[in-house]
Amino acid sequence: MLMTREPQVRIARISALNALPAQFLIGFSVAVLLPAYGRYGDFQTALDAPGFSNSFVGAMVALALGMIMLRRVTAFPGTRTFGYILPSFIGSFGMVLAALFALRLEYSRFYLASAFLASIAVFFVLSIYLMPRTRRRFYVVPGFDLQGLTLPAEVEWIRMRTPTVPDDPSAFIAADFRQDHDPKWDRMLAEAAVQGRTVLHSKQVLESLTGRVSIEHLSENNFGSLMPNLAWRKAKRAVDQSSALILLPFLFPLFLLIAAWIRIDSPGPAFFRQMRVGAGGRPFRIVKFRTMHERKTDEEPDADAAVTLVADDRITRAGRWLRRTRLDELPQIFNILAGQMSWIGPRPEAISLSQWYDAEIPFYLYRHIVRPGITGWAQVNQGHVTDLDAIHRKLQYDFYYIRNFSVWIDVLIAIKTVKIAVTGFGAK
Repeated sequence: MLMTREPQVRIARISALNALPAQFLIGFSVAVLLPAYGRYGDFQTALDAPGFSNSFVGAMVALALGMIMLRRVTAFPGTRTFGYILPSFIGSFGMVLAALFALRLEYSRFYLASAFLASIAVFFVLSIYLMPRTRRRFYVVPGFDLQGLTLPAEVEWIRMRTPTVPDDPSAFIAADFRQDHDPKWDRMLAEAAVQGRTVLHSKQVLESLTGRVSIEHLSENNFGSLMPNLAWRKAKRAVDQSSALILLPFLFPLFLLIAAWIRIDSPGPAFFRQMRVGAGGRPFRIVKFRTMHERKTDEEPDADAAVTLVADDRITRAGRWLRRTRLDELPQIFNILAGQMSWIGPRPEAISLSQWYDAEIPFYLYRHIVRPGITGWAQVNQGHVTDLDAIHRKLQYDFYYIRNFSVWIDVLIAIKTVKIAVTGFGAK
């Protein structure tokens, strides 16, 4: 378990480079200062240039905001820094430009564009350098069974043989706290915690790697910790409605084109309406673009009819493309304006399906503690589901979302949704 001085020094150097202050200093030097000198020759000349001061402050704010966003969204399972650098800095520089424009402040487009490109380049280089050197190492205490688990390649698992605190400053120590360990192992865990090492419950480790909350037994769920962030829930409602109001005029022409295409492609109305279960278990009528051939009855479908199968022959030609791109979901913007839905949250199920799931899966109703969404954590990680086992796994994703309910997981889901709309992942 002992490490030589050279690996210790290398680990300390990499840890320092991976720290937020060090990365901000590098980014500030290359992405904020360097473009100023490259553009104006010296800093005094830059300060005298029209709009430079606003641009300089804006570049610093965008750099810091982009770094924070990148750190936050890549803290969730299934994310790697490399794939989220561009979306993070597009978002941060976009917000700064929108603020400068809204406040009618003068700024340099060339300088901000240079800072944006330099920020992306810096963090791509840092990511390429750090990615193979920052594998998380989990030291596993006996009693934490890894058999049958799909372990991610970017994590190194080290089985502990003796109850000695690992001589590794970046170590994560994982133990099953439900096990009755030998007193020597309990003493080691206490010593590690006192030394400031990260000691994790095995259940917490698995959740952080899979993005799912274990729900085998009600007594293990710790529902108190699953209560959603109330402050973000209120702020999110304001964000949902204001963004829906802003987007609706721009989406309206697209709605007209899609509606006309659906009517031409197959007989029946352009829109599909169905009762779904929403927040608090209250039913509401959802509105989507119709992607299937029209049913001959107005009755609510039973559980079998409500499930969409692979290559379902009820789906129209236009419907297949709309489902692949997720454009069929856009009319739910009206449900958002009505306060029945959010952009992001667990998907609302048909009443018949919800009743079936509730009868088969204990505490299924708990997923209705937040507003349902057009897209969600389960959708971007799992896609469409039909069988009961997959639905059970989907519920685990929903509970993970509720436990980690925050602006950052919503930002991550939004980024993943854009990627999915392009690739068509999980569509049926």
